[in-house]
Amino acid sequence: MPLAPRLPAPPETLAVLEESYERVLQRDPGEAEFHQAVHEVLESLGPVLAARPGLAAAKLVERVLEPERQIMFRVPWQDDDGEIHVNRGFRVEYNGALGPYKGGLRFHPTVNLGIVKFLGFEQIFKNALTGLGIGGGKGGSDFDPHGRSDEEVMRFCQSFMTELQRHVGEHTDVPAGDIGVGAREIGYLFGQYRRVTNRWEAGMLTGKGMLWGGSACRTEATGYGNVMFTAEMLRRRGEDLDGQQVTVSGSGNVAIYTIEKAQQLGANVITVSDSGGYVVDEKGIDLDLLKHVKEVDRGRVSDYADLRGASARFVSGGRVWDVPADIALPSATQNELDASAAALLVRNGVKAVAEGANMPTTPEAVRILQEADVAFGPGKAANAGGVAVSALEMRQNAARAAWSFSRVEEELSTIMTSIHDTCYETAERYGAAGDYVVGANIAGFERVADAMLAQGLI
Repeated sequence: MPLAPRLPAPPETLAVLEESYERVLQRDPGEAEFHQAVHEVLESLGPVLAARPGLAAAKLVERVLEPERQIMFRVPWQDDDGEIHVNRGFRVEYNGALGPYKGGLRFHPTVNLGIVKFLGFEQIFKNALTGLGIGGGKGGSDFDPHGRSDEEVMRFCQSFMTELQRHVGEHTDVPAGDIGVGAREIGYLFGQYRRVTNRWEAGMLTGKGMLWGGSACRTEATGYGNVMFTAEMLRRRGEDLDGQQVTVSGSGNVAIYTIEKAQQLGANVITVSDSGGYVVDEKGIDLDLLKHVKEVDRGRVSDYADLRGASARFVSGGRVWDVPADIALPSATQNELDASAAALLVRNGVKAVAEGANMPTTPEAVRILQEADVAFGPGKAANAGGVAVSALEMRQNAARAAWSFSRVEEELSTIMTSIHDTCYETAERYGAAGDYVVGANIAGFERVADAMLAQGLI
């Protein structure tokens, strides 16, 4: 798919970007999600290269597109029946110009090198926007922890970390959790790192338990941050979340704490979903019940509907975007909100969409929303709260300190407001007022590019 520049730029500048994109397609065939992420960023950069020709001369775009390091390894492990399994492990250390590589680990059957590269590429700009001195990376495995016993998950994590420990550390690369990697997995990973290295290096992994170096508000951070960003977008338009009808997709950590913060700000959140379908609860999602179903029983959203009673109905299959709402917050997975869903949201009067998940909105859907003047918060800005609090966890670890929940939440609010303002003001400076996609891409790219230029040919 050819680039469709978001802003005008000289033909020679656009040709540089097209050439860079074609190079990615040729060198990385079959990595559709990675291509999509690159395509979205390159469409924004024309005015930057036109205004700063030195960036093009220094091949900054080509250098940013190429990961500094791609690591792939075998992960053998044994299940409870004695059968041996072999999975693949990945870590892409994408760009360390601003600090140690930082990004989560994802354990899911769909994980492959292209998925990890797309996530790592997004992480570069997301981390740059926080202003907290962290580079971009991502990792994971095609291992599926669902349905596995605690002992099986522990054996897998120990095998995974036995190899990964060669490549990570608090001054090198700092992983965290993502889909399929929660408190249980982080604990097993950290324990094996400590066992193999004989070091108590708390800052080498984030998302840890509160008793052993974790941070208050880390669990809530991605969902809370997305709602904070949404509130800032609405504030620019003279509105707030109080009384707004909100649809949320997903029912994992990000969705749960998106719902929690939105409810705290007065919104009525009426949906959750999983791979089996979605629930509409006209009275508003009962968060305590949802947490019990998902975090204690490890159940499905259909179980929530059964327990909730008359106000909730479960819809098998389908999509939450069929439900009319003022605000839509996609919080499940990539490309879940497509063009037809975006058009329906617009017809139903949606005011704002902000991405809690990574790249959940297709490029066609983004354009439909923006052309309808819907406030759209891209994931690299709107869901940066998780990595922001991870960086705050690293800061606490370095000082052997533990901050209160209220202090971390206050720091998070300040960071999310700063990210919003940076995106808004950058877009305005380049003649694209209100376009948070342009603002996020340009602001993140400029910060990384300037650091790379200052450090020589890296």
